[in-house]
Amino acid sequence: MTISSRFSVAIHMLTLVALSPPELISSDFLARSVNTNPALIRKIMAMLKNAELIQVKPGVAGAILTKPINTISLLEIYQAVAVVEPNELFGIHDQPNPACPVGRNIQATIEPIFITAQSAMERVLEQIMLADVVQNIEQSID
Repeated sequence: MTISSRFSVAIHMLTLVALSPPELISSDFLARSVNTNPALIRKIMAMLKNAELIQVKPGVAGAILTKPINTISLLEIYQAVAVVEPNELFGIHDQPNPACPVGRNIQATIEPIFITAQSAMERVLEQIMLADVVQNIEQSID
């Protein structure tokens, strides 16, 4: 099980927006770079727009970031495209068998572990800015 690829696609898209002239940024342009279909790109663009990370106009090529890349954390991007509730990165199976000693206790045992792991991931993502990704890409291009 992995975190949805929407997160990495969103980082890819925002990096392209940061590095490309706005008039080039269309769902087709982004889809070619990500190597996916434009419908998925439009869905993620809508999520990023709802999170107020980009400005777009329906039916018109062009997207711009709403704030400087050194103020957009990977956590903010993750939260924009993740479809999980707080502290639910890791799902816990419903209704284990209460007659089983493990089933009766597993949820209460692993839930704090999962919350700790998610909090650690979020602390790391909060410290990494989109500017760090853009800078790394720029250095790789040279």
